[in-house]
Amino acid sequence: MNKVSDVLIIGGGIIGLSLAIELKLRRVKVTVLSRNFQEAATHAAAGMLAPQAEKIPPSPMLDLCLQSRAIYPDWIRKLEEITGLETGYWPCGILAPVYDAGEQESRGAGENLIANQVWLNQLEIQQHLPGISSEVVGGWWYPDDGQVDNRALAHVLLMAAQQLGIEIVEGVAVTEFVRENQQIKYVKSLVGDWQAERYVLATGAWSQELLPIAVYPKKGQMLSVRSRSVHLAESLSSTQELNHVLFGDETYIVPRKDGRIVIGATSENVGFTPDNTAAGIQQLLSGATRLYPPLKNLPILEFWWGFRPATPDELPILGTSAYENLTLATGHYRNGILLAPITALLIADLLEKQIANSLLSHFHYTRFTEK
Repeated sequence: MNKVSDVLIIGGGIIGLSLAIELKLRRVKVTVLSRNFQEAATHAAAGMLAPQAEKIPPSPMLDLCLQSRAIYPDWIRKLEEITGLETGYWPCGILAPVYDAGEQESRGAGENLIANQVWLNQLEIQQHLPGISSEVVGGWWYPDDGQVDNRALAHVLLMAAQQLGIEIVEGVAVTEFVRENQQIKYVKSLVGDWQAERYVLATGAWSQELLPIAVYPKKGQMLSVRSRSVHLAESLSSTQELNHVLFGDETYIVPRKDGRIVIGATSENVGFTPDNTAAGIQQLLSGATRLYPPLKNLPILEFWWGFRPATPDELPILGTSAYENLTLATGHYRNGILLAPITALLIADLLEKQIANSLLSHFHYTRFTEK
């Protein structure tokens, strides 16, 4: 039996690692069991920090997202100071273009009135971003939204956890919670058993393998193109001005500081079916080049896919479980990158101080079981 004195986190993605780091900084002894770090949904994301561009209506979810976005700069600064590495955090703003003039009202209606947002008409959006499609009639500019390089962030989190001395055990697939009354006694894995005082389930799309909770995979396909090349300098003059995210109804386009442009993403209910498909890639390219035609001339760098942890209402599952010493931090769907710092903070408070923030009640697992 492998024994851990305080907290055992099952899941080594962005949520699990962020929580582990927060707990370690509070002097809590923590161990992370990770089945496959490269499988984590973190690697399949585009890294958008987009509570406004996502059109989240006024709700506890919007409050959670806005709070997380607000603490992101300090959270990133802390991680970069620990590691000496960069995460690619970029508060570049997000532009949400529309093809239908009626969408101005629908996008603006219900927005948080204190949020910073600006409507650009067709002339203004063309001036704001030369090269955008002539079909675009306007768009919302959200200067407070931004992005982080999800792959760089994943690497920085792993390095920070290692430098802080957190025990991360890679290649451990937990197969079962062994229960006694209302407690988790220990967990079984393919390489032995693990025991702790408290447990956290942060296995994302794979959560149902261990508990009957309402989390299931939604596959997302993505690709990237290269925007900067000495061989293509003349043809890329317009795309070099793409310095903020474009968030369309059918696609998003995320420029990186290193010259890559990430294009995503499909949303497919196909279980854990792997691989990119011709239909998926065609959908991405069609939507992206319609929105921003200069992309047509850029070389493709990479295709990839991943599995987002979805829930029926597309909201995360956070907080206590049916077992006294098991806490849930899963089901973040498209907002795992954005919600990582606030999830780590609230769950760490719950574990260390037994303080349940009032927001957590809105994301409790029982919202699905009590209907």
